[in-house]
Amino acid sequence: MLTEKELKVLRCGLLEWSGPARGTEEFAVAMGFSSLAELLRESKRIRSSLAHGEGLEPVDWARALLATEVAFVSDVVGSGHDWSITTGFSDEETVKILRSVQRKLARTVLPLIGHSLGTRAQE
Repeated sequence: MLTEKELKVLRCGLLEWSGPARGTEEFAVAMGFSSLAELLRESKRIRSSLAHGEGLEPVDWARALLATEVAFVSDVVGSGHDWSITTGFSDEETVKILRSVQRKLARTVLPLIGHSLGTRAQE
């Protein structure tokens, strides 16, 4: 479904949260994780699944895409201007790749909006 380059961008985007991106509890929840700690833990698991060609649940595709989008764009919580330095992908190349990934994942990810992303689980 996704090309190797598209998968690599997602893996890089997830890895940024263990490095230059500065996650917060609120952004982690908005991206579909229960906490910042879960963002870091699950990013590692999702990266591994992407690297080994393992299937992902729709929520994990959404998490990977959102985490990558925020890491790429935001200078406040993401990598922002450092993205090209830390990942090796230029901004122009990344935009093209992300647009392609967005089109390919639209049917997988869009049904999740409002159901499990950006809301905390009831305690």
